[in-house]
Amino acid sequence: MVSTLPDDEFLARQRLLVITPHADDETYGCAGSIARIKALGGSVYVVLGTAGDVVHFADGDPKLITHQTRLGEFESVMRLLKVDDWDLLYSDEDSHLALDMKPRRELVRRLESTGKLAIERVRPTMLMIPAPSYNQDHEALFRACITATRPGVPGQRHVVPTVLAYDNTALFWSFGQERFQPTYYIDISEYLDVKIKAMRLHFSQVRPPIYHGSPESLELATRLRGREVSVAAAEGFSVLRAVF
Repeated sequence: MVSTLPDDEFLARQRLLVITPHADDETYGCAGSIARIKALGGSVYVVLGTAGDVVHFADGDPKLITHQTRLGEFESVMRLLKVDDWDLLYSDEDSHLALDMKPRRELVRRLESTGKLAIERVRPTMLMIPAPSYNQDHEALFRACITATRPGVPGQRHVVPTVLAYDNTALFWSFGQERFQPTYYIDISEYLDVKIKAMRLHFSQVRPPIYHGSPESLELATRLRGREVSVAAAEGFSVLRAVF
């Protein structure tokens, strides 16, 4: 395993674009990194895939969480993290949890050129995308992002120098070579409290401490990533491309 800890000088120069399938995935994966880059003077833009209604079950009692609630929570997190701008890729109800039904060509076009915060418009130096998982929206956006960041002729299209896939507490539910294995770490020891506060701002998604995606479990997982590279807390990424 190759691991590295980027320094302040490197992170301060970054123009980061984060692609998040759902409201809260950005927090699980890279909220601490967003906070650190912003604190150092870098810029951060976030593209949210969908924000639809979802039904939660607790003790057999269904509870509807509306897309308005999810978007409101997401906006609060974006303010907390002080991002420069954010955008919603699909606002219609039918797209939520159905991005795998979209033609990849359409997804790629929005991510690459036609979206408000498309790669060709933001021209990021670093892109953080969701690692593939059992969730169909994550898988669809991961594949579309791989296509959108393909190598190209310099001057004809923007090629993002650093492309990273970020972690999620749900990624333990995979097998064999599909298991997430971080090869790049960002020390967020000074920003762990911001990450956990962001998770709690996704109030409708907060679960009891025993749940793997709870704020308490997220803190434990982030501290565990930190122990892997001898810091107090870290976020782990899989390097898809790094050009220096």
